Amino acid sequence: MGRRSSRSEEGVVVVEGRSLLDQAVAAGWTVDELYVINGGDLPLRTGAEFTAQLAHGVMERVTTLETPPSVISVLAARPVVMPEAATFVVVADRIGDPGNLGTIIRSAEAAGADAVVLTSGSVDPWNPKALRAAAGSSLRVAVIHGSLDDVRDAGLTLIGTSSHRGSTYCDLDLRGPVAIVVGNEAHGLADDAPVDLWTTIPHHGPAESINVAMAATVLVFEVARQRRGS
Repeated sequence: MGRRSSRSEEGVVVVEGRSLLDQAVAAGWTVDELYVINGGDLPLRTGAEFTAQLAHGVMERVTTLETPPSVISVLAARPVVMPEAATFVVVADRIGDPGNLGTIIRSAEAAGADAVVLTSGSVDPWNPKALRAAAGSSLRVAVIHGSLDDVRDAGLTLIGTSSHRGSTYCDLDLRGPVAIVVGNEAHGLADDAPVDLWTTIPHHGPAESINVAMAATVLVFEVARQRRGS
């Protein structure tokens, strides 16, 4: 077992550590393989078809973590589609940093989003850093690869985010079927992005903008707040 990313060429997802494994099992993922430190306890009730104990020093060489986990598990990838009648979606457009993407997915789940859509050019959501930043959310919420047109075809209003244009986010009515669209860290959304509305988060001082994951968090919880109020 050599060093591997969280998605291999065979279309599997690799998760490191007991916590993510437990969350994957609870979310109904199929565990294909388990690798544990030699002498360690095998996790129970995973249904893994193959298990192996790694010789001393091997886990340190294959993990992406600074502190070796007690277990690495290989999950069978599964197809994901847009949930029927989705009314709240987050679109990550060409997000490049895995930590940002994981945080966006985590905030989306916490705010009650039905799905997170990744456009072409976005970092792999199963990147080890993205998976850890999502803290298990990407194992539960629907994470889909698609385009802005796909989201519009699902009947959602596309609300693009900007540091300098559009209505203040708290002035928008976000109770209907909406998709919050956040853009690339360096370039944001293109000015001609095919969105229906633009919104901005007012901020003070000379900072040009705020971090994309933080902006997404502010916006998705505003959606959640308005929907609770309705």
